[in-house]
Amino acid sequence: MANISASAKTLKSTKNRAKPKAKLAPKAVTKPAMTKSIANAPSESAVTALATSPDNNLPITVSFKDIETARDAIRRYVYETPCAASERLSNMTGCKLSLKLENLQMTGSYKERGSLNKILRLTEKERKAGVIAASAGNHAQGVAYAAQRNGIKATIVMPETTPLAKVRGTQEFNAEVILHGSSYDDAFARAMELQHEHGYSFIHAFDDPLIIAGQGTVGLELLEQNPYLDTVIVPIGGGGLIAGIAIAMKEINPKIRIIGVEAEQVPSMKVSVAAGKITEVERASTIADGIAVAKVGNHTFPIVQKYVDDIVTVNEEEIANAIMVLLEREKTLVEGSGAAGFAAVYNHKISGIDGKRVAVVVTGGNIDITILAKILERGLAKDGRLASLKIIVPDKPGSIAEIAAIVAKHRANVLNIAHDRVFTAASLRETEVEFLLETKGKHHVQEIVRDIAKHNFHVKLEKPA
Repeated sequence: MANISASAKTLKSTKNRAKPKAKLAPKAVTKPAMTKSIANAPSESAVTALATSPDNNLPITVSFKDIETARDAIRRYVYETPCAASERLSNMTGCKLSLKLENLQMTGSYKERGSLNKILRLTEKERKAGVIAASAGNHAQGVAYAAQRNGIKATIVMPETTPLAKVRGTQEFNAEVILHGSSYDDAFARAMELQHEHGYSFIHAFDDPLIIAGQGTVGLELLEQNPYLDTVIVPIGGGGLIAGIAIAMKEINPKIRIIGVEAEQVPSMKVSVAAGKITEVERASTIADGIAVAKVGNHTFPIVQKYVDDIVTVNEEEIANAIMVLLEREKTLVEGSGAAGFAAVYNHKISGIDGKRVAVVVTGGNIDITILAKILERGLAKDGRLASLKIIVPDKPGSIAEIAAIVAKHRANVLNIAHDRVFTAASLRETEVEFLLETKGKHHVQEIVRDIAKHNFHVKLEKPA
Protein backbone atom coordinates (compact mmCIF):
# COMPACT_ATOMS: atom_id res chain seq x y z
CA MET A 1 0.00 0.00 0.00
CA ALA A 2 1.24 3.47 -0.81
CA ASN A 3 2.19 5.71 2.05
CA ILE A 4 -1.05 7.13 3.50
CA SER A 5 0.34 10.64 3.78
CA ALA A 6 1.18 10.65 0.10
CA SER A 7 -2.24 9.26 -0.72
CA ALA A 8 -3.91 12.00 1.29
CA LYS A 9 -1.86 14.64 -0.51
CA THR A 10 -2.94 13.19 -3.83
CA LEU A 11 -6.54 13.46 -2.70
CA LYS A 12 -5.96 17.02 -1.56
CA SER A 13 -4.54 17.97 -4.91
CA THR A 14 -7.81 17.03 -6.60
CA LYS A 15 -9.84 19.28 -4.37
CA ASN A 16 -11.73 22.16 -5.99
CA ARG A 17 -10.94 20.97 -9.53
CA ALA A 18 -13.72 19.93 -11.86
CA LYS A 19 -11.44 17.45 -13.64
CA PRO A 20 -8.59 16.15 -11.49
CA LYS A 21 -5.37 15.42 -13.35
CA ALA A 22 -4.69 12.28 -11.41
CA LYS A 23 -6.79 9.76 -9.53
CA LEU A 24 -5.90 7.70 -6.54
CA ALA A 25 -5.17 4.11 -7.48
CA PRO A 26 -7.32 1.97 -5.20
CA LYS A 27 -5.92 -1.14 -3.66
CA ALA A 28 -8.07 -4.21 -3.41
CA VAL A 29 -9.18 -5.40 -0.01
CA THR A 30 -9.64 -9.13 -0.24
CA LYS A 31 -9.90 -10.21 3.37
CA PRO A 32 -13.50 -10.47 4.55
CA ALA A 33 -14.22 -8.37 7.61
CA MET A 34 -16.41 -8.79 10.67
CA THR A 35 -15.36 -12.31 11.53
CA LYS A 36 -15.14 -11.42 15.21
CA SER A 37 -18.33 -9.42 15.50
CA ILE A 38 -20.60 -12.22 14.29
CA ALA A 39 -20.19 -14.06 17.57
CA ASN A 40 -21.54 -11.03 19.40
CA ALA A 41 -24.67 -10.63 17.31
CA PRO A 42 -27.99 -10.20 19.16
CA SER A 43 -29.72 -13.44 20.05
CA GLU A 44 -33.11 -14.41 18.63
CA SER A 45 -34.62 -13.68 22.03
CA ALA A 46 -33.53 -10.06 21.71
CA VAL A 47 -34.38 -9.49 18.06
CA THR A 48 -36.98 -11.29 16.01
CA ALA A 49 -35.83 -12.27 12.50
CA LEU A 50 -38.75 -12.07 10.10
CA ALA A 51 -37.31 -12.95 6.70
CA THR A 52 -34.04 -13.55 4.93
CA SER A 53 -32.72 -12.85 1.46
CA PRO A 54 -32.23 -16.04 -0.54
CA ASP A 55 -29.02 -14.75 -2.18
CA ASN A 56 -25.81 -15.22 -0.20
CA ASN A 57 -23.54 -14.00 -3.00
CA LEU A 58 -24.72 -10.50 -3.81
CA PRO A 59 -22.29 -8.55 -6.00
CA ILE A 60 -20.55 -5.33 -4.99
CA THR A 61 -21.92 -2.67 -7.31
CA VAL A 62 -19.97 0.42 -6.19
CA SER A 63 -16.29 1.13 -6.84
CA PHE A 64 -13.79 3.67 -5.59
CA LYS A 65 -13.95 5.27 -9.04
CA ASP A 66 -17.70 5.75 -8.63
CA ILE A 67 -17.12 7.71 -5.44
CA GLU A 68 -14.48 9.89 -7.07
CA THR A 69 -16.89 10.59 -9.92
CA ALA A 70 -19.61 11.47 -7.43
CA ARG A 71 -17.25 13.86 -5.67
CA ASP A 72 -16.60 15.73 -8.91
CA ALA A 73 -20.33 15.87 -9.69
CA ILE A 74 -21.65 17.17 -6.36
CA ARG A 75 -18.67 19.26 -5.24
CA ARG A 76 -20.25 22.62 -6.08
CA TYR A 77 -23.53 21.76 -4.34
CA VAL A 78 -22.48 20.44 -0.92
CA TYR A 79 -20.65 21.94 2.01
CA GLU A 80 -17.37 20.27 2.93
CA THR A 81 -18.18 19.85 6.59
CA PRO A 82 -15.45 20.22 9.21
CA CYS A 83 -13.86 17.29 11.01
CA ALA A 84 -13.52 19.08 14.31
CA ALA A 85 -11.13 17.77 16.96
CA SER A 86 -12.53 17.98 20.49
CA GLU A 87 -10.09 18.10 23.38
CA ARG A 88 -12.91 17.97 25.90
CA LEU A 89 -14.56 14.89 24.42
CA SER A 90 -11.15 13.28 23.91
CA ASN A 91 -10.46 13.61 27.64
CA MET A 92 -13.87 12.13 28.42
CA THR A 93 -13.52 9.13 26.09
CA GLY A 94 -9.80 8.33 26.25
CA CYS A 95 -9.20 8.63 22.49
CA LYS A 96 -8.21 11.46 20.15
CA LEU A 97 -11.75 12.21 19.04
CA SER A 98 -12.92 14.28 16.08
CA LEU A 99 -16.48 14.88 14.90
CA LYS A 100 -17.35 14.93 11.18
CA LEU A 101 -20.19 17.43 11.37
CA GLU A 102 -22.62 16.44 8.61
CA ASN A 103 -25.39 18.07 10.66
CA LEU A 104 -24.08 21.35 9.22
CA GLN A 105 -25.19 20.54 5.67
CA MET A 106 -27.89 22.71 4.07
CA THR A 107 -30.59 20.13 4.89
CA GLY A 108 -29.11 19.24 8.29
CA SER A 109 -27.76 15.83 7.23
CA TYR A 110 -25.48 13.98 4.81
CA LYS A 111 -28.44 12.76 2.77
CA GLU A 112 -28.21 15.48 0.13
CA ARG A 113 -24.90 14.00 -1.09
CA GLY A 114 -26.43 10.79 -2.41
CA SER A 115 -29.61 12.49 -3.60
CA LEU A 116 -27.61 14.99 -5.64
CA ASN A 117 -25.46 12.29 -7.20
CA LYS A 118 -28.56 10.35 -8.22
CA ILE A 119 -30.54 13.30 -9.53
CA LEU A 120 -27.61 14.71 -11.51
CA ARG A 121 -27.52 11.42 -13.47
CA LEU A 122 -31.15 11.50 -14.54
CA THR A 123 -31.92 11.65 -18.24
CA GLU A 124 -33.78 14.64 -19.65
CA LYS A 125 -36.94 12.53 -19.87
CA GLU A 126 -36.61 11.45 -16.22
CA ARG A 127 -36.00 15.04 -15.12
CA LYS A 128 -39.18 16.23 -16.84
CA ALA A 129 -41.20 13.43 -15.22
CA GLY A 130 -40.05 14.43 -11.73
CA VAL A 131 -38.82 12.38 -8.79
CA ILE A 132 -40.49 10.70 -5.84
CA ALA A 133 -39.20 9.38 -2.54
CA ALA A 134 -40.51 7.88 0.69
CA SER A 135 -39.01 9.18 3.90
CA ALA A 136 -39.71 10.16 7.47
CA GLY A 137 -37.21 12.99 7.50
CA ASN A 138 -33.65 13.52 6.31
CA HIS A 139 -33.84 11.70 2.97
CA ALA A 140 -36.99 13.68 2.18
CA GLN A 141 -35.17 16.96 2.65
CA GLY A 142 -32.11 15.73 0.77
CA VAL A 143 -34.18 14.76 -2.28
CA ALA A 144 -36.25 17.96 -2.11
CA TYR A 145 -33.11 20.12 -1.95
CA ALA A 146 -31.36 18.28 -4.78
CA ALA A 147 -34.46 18.47 -6.96
CA GLN A 148 -34.96 22.17 -6.28
CA ARG A 149 -31.34 22.95 -7.15
CA ASN A 150 -31.83 21.24 -10.51
CA GLY A 151 -35.29 22.53 -11.37
CA ILE A 152 -37.00 19.16 -10.96
CA LYS A 153 -40.41 18.52 -9.41
CA ALA A 154 -40.19 16.40 -6.24
CA THR A 155 -42.95 14.47 -4.51
CA ILE A 156 -42.24 13.09 -1.06
CA VAL A 157 -44.48 10.61 0.73
CA MET A 158 -44.08 10.78 4.51
CA PRO A 159 -45.84 8.88 7.32
CA GLU A 160 -48.61 10.79 9.06
CA THR A 161 -46.59 10.49 12.28
CA THR A 162 -43.68 12.52 10.86
CA PRO A 163 -42.78 15.48 13.12
CA LEU A 164 -44.11 18.77 11.81
CA ALA A 165 -40.61 20.27 11.73
CA LYS A 166 -39.45 17.68 9.17
CA VAL A 167 -42.57 18.15 7.06
CA ARG A 168 -42.03 21.90 6.99
CA GLY A 169 -38.33 21.45 6.29
CA THR A 170 -39.17 19.38 3.22
CA GLN A 171 -41.82 21.80 2.01
CA GLU A 172 -39.35 24.67 2.26
CA PHE A 173 -37.51 23.13 -0.69
CA ASN A 174 -40.70 23.34 -2.78
CA ALA A 175 -41.46 19.63 -2.64
CA GLU A 176 -45.01 18.30 -2.65
CA VAL A 177 -45.48 16.41 0.61
CA ILE A 178 -48.05 13.62 0.85
CA LEU A 179 -48.77 12.25 4.31
CA HIS A 180 -49.80 8.60 4.22
CA GLY A 181 -49.96 5.77 6.73
CA SER A 182 -48.41 5.35 10.14
CA SER A 183 -45.00 3.97 9.18
CA TYR A 184 -42.24 4.21 6.59
CA ASP A 185 -43.50 0.99 4.98
CA ASP A 186 -46.91 2.56 4.39
CA ALA A 187 -45.30 5.64 2.88
CA PHE A 188 -42.99 3.52 0.72
CA ALA A 189 -45.90 1.48 -0.66
CA ARG A 190 -47.82 4.65 -1.53
CA ALA A 191 -44.74 6.18 -3.17
CA MET A 192 -44.36 3.11 -5.38
CA GLU A 193 -48.01 3.36 -6.40
CA LEU A 194 -47.56 7.01 -7.37
CA GLN A 195 -44.40 6.19 -9.27
CA HIS A 196 -46.27 3.70 -11.45
CA GLU A 197 -49.20 6.08 -11.92
CA HIS A 198 -47.16 9.14 -12.95
CA GLY A 199 -43.85 7.76 -14.21
CA TYR A 200 -41.74 9.46 -11.55
CA SER A 201 -38.13 8.39 -10.94
CA PHE A 202 -37.86 6.76 -7.54
CA ILE A 203 -34.98 7.96 -5.33
CA HIS A 204 -34.20 5.24 -2.79
CA ALA A 205 -32.91 6.26 0.61
CA PHE A 206 -29.92 3.91 0.59
CA ASP A 207 -30.14 0.91 -1.74
CA ASP A 208 -28.84 2.45 -4.96
CA PRO A 209 -25.22 2.46 -6.23
CA LEU A 210 -25.41 6.18 -7.06
CA ILE A 211 -26.76 7.00 -3.60
CA ILE A 212 -24.00 4.94 -1.96
CA ALA A 213 -21.31 6.61 -4.09
CA GLY A 214 -22.62 10.04 -3.15
CA GLN A 215 -22.56 9.24 0.56
CA GLY A 216 -19.04 7.85 0.13
CA THR A 217 -17.74 11.36 -0.55
CA VAL A 218 -17.77 11.81 3.23
CA GLY A 219 -14.96 9.25 3.34
CA LEU A 220 -12.85 11.14 0.80
CA GLU A 221 -13.20 14.32 2.85
CA LEU A 222 -12.19 12.49 6.01
CA LEU A 223 -9.00 11.26 4.34
CA GLU A 224 -8.15 14.79 3.27
CA GLN A 225 -8.90 16.30 6.64
CA ASN A 226 -7.18 13.68 8.80
CA PRO A 227 -5.16 11.13 6.78
CA TYR A 228 -3.82 9.47 9.92
CA LEU A 229 -7.13 8.28 11.32
CA ASP A 230 -7.11 4.87 13.01
CA THR A 231 -10.87 4.35 13.35
CA VAL A 232 -14.00 5.83 11.79
CA ILE A 233 -17.37 5.28 13.47
CA VAL A 234 -20.54 5.51 11.39
CA PRO A 235 -24.23 5.02 12.29
CA ILE A 236 -26.00 2.33 10.23
CA GLY A 237 -29.60 2.36 9.03
CA GLY A 238 -29.92 0.80 5.61
CA GLY A 239 -26.16 0.96 5.20
CA GLY A 240 -25.73 3.50 2.39
CA LEU A 241 -23.46 5.87 4.31
CA ILE A 242 -21.16 3.30 5.90
CA ALA A 243 -20.92 1.36 2.63
CA GLY A 244 -19.75 4.42 0.73
CA ILE A 245 -17.36 5.58 3.45
CA ALA A 246 -15.90 2.09 3.83
CA ILE A 247 -15.07 1.76 0.15
CA ALA A 248 -13.60 5.26 -0.03
CA MET A 249 -11.36 4.80 3.00
CA LYS A 250 -10.48 1.10 2.89
CA GLU A 251 -9.39 1.21 -0.74
CA ILE A 252 -6.86 3.90 0.20
CA ASN A 253 -5.86 2.54 3.59
CA PRO A 254 -7.06 -0.97 4.46
CA LYS A 255 -5.69 -0.56 7.99
CA ILE A 256 -8.36 2.00 8.93
CA ARG A 257 -11.03 0.39 11.11
CA ILE A 258 -14.61 1.09 10.07
CA ILE A 259 -17.09 0.50 12.89
CA GLY A 260 -20.86 0.63 12.45
CA VAL A 261 -23.37 1.57 15.15
CA GLU A 262 -27.03 0.56 15.19
CA ALA A 263 -29.95 1.15 17.52
CA GLU A 264 -30.32 -1.79 19.89
CA GLN A 265 -34.00 -2.17 18.96
CA VAL A 266 -33.38 -2.48 15.20
CA PRO A 267 -29.96 -4.09 14.56
CA SER A 268 -30.77 -5.30 11.05
CA MET A 269 -27.24 -5.07 9.63
CA LYS A 270 -25.62 -6.76 12.62
CA VAL A 271 -28.12 -9.61 12.47
CA SER A 272 -27.70 -9.93 8.70
CA VAL A 273 -23.90 -10.09 8.87
CA ALA A 274 -24.12 -12.70 11.63
CA ALA A 275 -26.51 -14.76 9.51
CA GLY A 276 -24.45 -14.34 6.36
CA LYS A 277 -27.49 -13.10 4.44
CA ILE A 278 -29.96 -10.24 4.53
CA THR A 279 -32.24 -10.78 7.49
CA GLU A 280 -35.25 -8.62 8.22
CA VAL A 281 -35.84 -7.83 11.89
CA GLU A 282 -38.96 -6.72 13.66
CA ARG A 283 -39.72 -3.02 13.43
CA ALA A 284 -39.48 -1.07 16.66
CA SER A 285 -39.74 2.51 17.85
CA THR A 286 -36.49 4.26 18.70
CA ILE A 287 -35.27 7.77 19.35
CA ALA A 288 -32.82 7.11 16.51
CA ASP A 289 -35.58 6.99 13.91
CA GLY A 290 -33.15 7.84 11.11
CA ILE A 291 -31.45 4.45 11.45
CA ALA A 292 -34.53 2.38 12.32
CA VAL A 293 -34.37 0.24 9.18
CA ALA A 294 -35.71 -3.30 9.50
CA LYS A 295 -34.16 -4.64 6.31
CA VAL A 296 -30.86 -3.55 4.80
CA GLY A 297 -30.21 -3.21 1.07
CA ASN A 298 -29.03 -5.66 -1.56
CA HIS A 299 -26.39 -3.15 -2.64
CA THR A 300 -25.24 -2.15 0.85
CA PHE A 301 -25.06 -5.56 2.50
CA PRO A 302 -22.19 -7.14 0.53
CA ILE A 303 -20.13 -3.96 0.90
CA VAL A 304 -20.57 -3.99 4.68
CA GLN A 305 -19.72 -7.70 4.74
CA LYS A 306 -16.43 -7.06 2.98
CA TYR A 307 -15.22 -3.75 4.36
CA VAL A 308 -16.74 -3.07 7.80
CA ASP A 309 -14.75 -4.38 10.75
CA ASP A 310 -17.41 -4.50 13.46
CA ILE A 311 -20.93 -3.41 14.36
CA VAL A 312 -22.06 -2.45 17.86
CA THR A 313 -25.41 -1.33 19.26
CA VAL A 314 -26.52 1.42 21.63
CA ASN A 315 -29.72 1.70 23.65
CA GLU A 316 -32.20 4.55 24.04
CA GLU A 317 -30.74 5.95 27.24
CA GLU A 318 -27.23 5.96 25.79
CA ILE A 319 -28.39 7.80 22.68
CA ALA A 320 -30.37 10.37 24.68
CA ASN A 321 -27.43 11.01 26.96
CA ALA A 322 -25.12 11.42 23.96
CA ILE A 323 -27.44 14.08 22.52
CA MET A 324 -27.29 15.98 25.78
CA VAL A 325 -23.51 15.70 26.14
CA LEU A 326 -22.90 16.92 22.60
CA LEU A 327 -25.25 19.85 23.08
CA GLU A 328 -23.90 20.89 26.47
CA ARG A 329 -20.18 20.19 26.00
CA GLU A 330 -19.71 20.80 22.26
CA LYS A 331 -22.65 23.14 21.52
CA THR A 332 -23.56 20.71 18.74
CA LEU A 333 -27.22 19.86 18.14
CA VAL A 334 -27.76 16.33 16.82
CA GLU A 335 -30.70 14.00 16.34
CA GLY A 336 -30.92 10.47 17.71
CA SER A 337 -29.36 8.73 14.73
CA GLY A 338 -26.70 11.42 14.50
CA ALA A 339 -25.67 10.82 18.11
CA ALA A 340 -25.45 7.02 17.83
CA GLY A 341 -21.77 6.95 16.88
CA PHE A 342 -20.71 9.18 19.74
CA ALA A 343 -22.96 7.21 22.11
CA ALA A 344 -20.96 4.08 21.28
CA VAL A 345 -17.65 5.81 22.03
CA TYR A 346 -18.91 7.57 25.15
CA ASN A 347 -20.28 4.34 26.60
CA HIS A 348 -17.13 2.34 25.76
CA LYS A 349 -18.84 0.01 23.29
CA ILE A 350 -15.81 -0.07 20.96
CA SER A 351 -12.58 -1.78 21.97
CA GLY A 352 -9.08 -0.89 20.89
CA ILE A 353 -9.50 2.88 20.50
CA ASP A 354 -7.75 4.12 23.65
CA GLY A 355 -5.28 6.78 22.60
CA LYS A 356 -6.14 6.26 18.92
CA ARG A 357 -7.21 8.85 16.34
CA VAL A 358 -10.96 8.37 16.03
CA ALA A 359 -13.54 10.18 13.89
CA VAL A 360 -17.28 9.91 14.55
CA VAL A 361 -19.63 10.86 11.72
CA VAL A 362 -22.38 13.07 13.15
CA THR A 363 -24.93 12.26 10.48
CA GLY A 364 -27.70 14.77 11.17
CA GLY A 365 -29.19 17.42 13.43
CA ASN A 366 -32.88 17.45 12.50
CA ILE A 367 -34.28 16.67 15.93
CA ASP A 368 -37.87 17.42 16.84
CA ILE A 369 -37.92 20.20 19.44
CA THR A 370 -40.52 18.45 21.61
CA ILE A 371 -38.33 15.33 21.74
CA LEU A 372 -35.28 17.46 22.51
CA ALA A 373 -37.09 19.07 25.45
CA LYS A 374 -37.95 15.64 26.90
CA ILE A 375 -34.38 14.42 26.41
CA LEU A 376 -32.95 17.44 28.18
CA GLU A 377 -35.38 17.18 31.10
CA ARG A 378 -34.74 13.46 31.58
CA GLY A 379 -31.02 13.99 31.18
CA LEU A 380 -30.96 16.70 33.82
CA ALA A 381 -32.99 14.44 36.12
CA LYS A 382 -30.56 11.52 35.68
CA ASP A 383 -27.67 13.90 36.33
CA GLY A 384 -29.35 15.14 39.50
CA ARG A 385 -29.72 18.70 38.29
CA LEU A 386 -33.49 18.33 38.30
CA ALA A 387 -34.90 16.71 41.41
CA SER A 388 -38.44 15.83 42.42
CA LEU A 389 -38.96 15.55 46.19
CA LYS A 390 -42.22 14.25 47.64
CA ILE A 391 -42.59 15.38 51.23
CA ILE A 392 -45.30 14.58 53.81
CA VAL A 393 -46.05 17.74 55.85
CA PRO A 394 -48.67 18.72 58.45
CA ASP A 395 -51.68 20.22 56.68
CA LYS A 396 -51.38 23.61 58.37
CA PRO A 397 -50.12 27.09 57.49
CA GLY A 398 -46.32 27.50 57.43
CA SER A 399 -45.40 23.89 56.54
CA ILE A 400 -44.50 24.60 52.94
CA ALA A 401 -42.67 27.78 53.93
CA GLU A 402 -40.51 25.75 56.29
CA ILE A 403 -39.53 23.34 53.50
CA ALA A 404 -38.89 26.25 51.13
CA ALA A 405 -36.59 27.85 53.69
CA ILE A 406 -34.51 24.67 53.90
CA VAL A 407 -34.24 24.54 50.11
CA ALA A 408 -33.29 28.23 49.97
CA LYS A 409 -30.56 27.68 52.58
CA HIS A 410 -28.93 25.17 50.23
CA ARG A 411 -29.16 27.59 47.27
CA ALA A 412 -31.41 25.34 45.19
CA ASN A 413 -34.05 26.80 42.90
CA VAL A 414 -37.73 25.85 43.30
CA LEU A 415 -39.30 25.35 39.85
CA ASN A 416 -42.71 24.06 40.94
CA ILE A 417 -44.73 23.11 44.02
CA ALA A 418 -47.76 20.78 43.86
CA HIS A 419 -50.15 19.51 46.61
CA ASP A 420 -51.78 16.10 46.77
CA ARG A 421 -54.36 15.46 49.52
CA VAL A 422 -56.14 12.52 47.87
CA PHE A 423 -53.81 10.13 46.01
CA THR A 424 -51.25 9.84 48.76
CA ALA A 425 -50.24 7.79 51.79
CA ALA A 426 -50.52 10.87 54.00
CA SER A 427 -53.02 10.87 56.88
CA LEU A 428 -56.07 13.12 56.98
CA ARG A 429 -54.13 15.73 58.93
CA GLU A 430 -51.25 15.70 56.48
CA THR A 431 -50.65 16.52 52.84
CA GLU A 432 -48.08 15.43 50.31
CA VAL A 433 -46.18 18.24 48.63
CA GLU A 434 -43.97 17.74 45.58
CA PHE A 435 -41.06 20.13 45.12
CA LEU A 436 -39.40 20.26 41.69
CA LEU A 437 -35.93 21.64 42.24
CA GLU A 438 -33.05 22.81 40.09
CA THR A 439 -29.81 21.79 41.80
CA LYS A 440 -26.06 21.49 41.25
CA GLY A 441 -26.15 17.70 41.01
CA LYS A 442 -26.70 14.45 42.90
CA HIS A 443 -24.55 15.37 45.94
CA HIS A 444 -26.37 18.67 46.27
CA VAL A 445 -29.73 16.86 46.21
CA GLN A 446 -28.62 14.42 48.92
CA GLU A 447 -27.60 17.32 51.16
CA ILE A 448 -31.07 18.84 50.80
CA VAL A 449 -32.83 15.51 51.44
CA ARG A 450 -30.79 14.88 54.59
CA ASP A 451 -31.51 18.36 55.94
CA ILE A 452 -35.26 18.02 55.31
CA ALA A 453 -35.27 14.63 57.05
CA LYS A 454 -33.47 16.16 60.07
CA HIS A 455 -36.44 18.46 60.49
CA ASN A 456 -38.69 15.41 60.98
CA PHE A 457 -40.32 15.46 57.56
CA HIS A 458 -40.81 12.26 55.59
CA VAL A 459 -39.09 12.91 52.27
CA LYS A 460 -38.77 10.74 49.17
CA LEU A 461 -36.55 11.46 46.16
CA GLU A 462 -38.31 10.38 42.96
CA LYS A 463 -36.11 8.51 40.50
CA PRO A 464 -36.30 9.48 36.80
CA ALA A 465 -37.69 6.93 34.36
